Amino acid sequence: MIADNINQKITEALKSRDEIRLSTLRMLSSALNYEKIAKQHDLSKEEELVVVKREAKKRTDAIESLLQARGRLTSSNETRMEDRLEQEEKELEILKKYLPEELSDEELQNFVDEAIKETGANEMKDMGKVIGTVMQKSKGRADGKRVAEKVKEALGTRH
Repeated sequence: MIADNINQKITEALKSRDEIRLSTLRMLSSALNYEKIAKQHDLSKEEELVVVKREAKKRTDAIESLLQARGRLTSSNETRMEDRLEQEEKELEILKKYLPEELSDEELQNFVDEAIKETGANEMKDMGKVIGTVMQKSKGRADGKRVAEKVKEALGTRH
């Protein structure tokens, strides 16, 4: 399980004095522990993946925000922002190692087509059902935003 593996990786990061890896793994370990306490049971592999995805999404959102803010900063703040951006990107790369490989566009399209047939969807109002089915079948290997785009595209061409 991810939590067991992380404790070993924290020890390795300590020995190698890799500060970013160490802080990222500690943060992830803490998030997993909080989730375990909240659920009041040991986390399943799927529940652990949800936590890792949530933490990765936080990094992705932070990176997007920093990139949007980039042009509005003074030169003194720009250096700090670049450092922060670099740190968020490194943290995201570390977290990605604990996530399953993303579906290719072709694989995702197959899941979407299958879900549309299965749910009988043919209008945009059925989008939620299709997205739910795809997310369930892809078992954490597809980003919700990508799924929504593919479903919207597929349902939009059915008219």
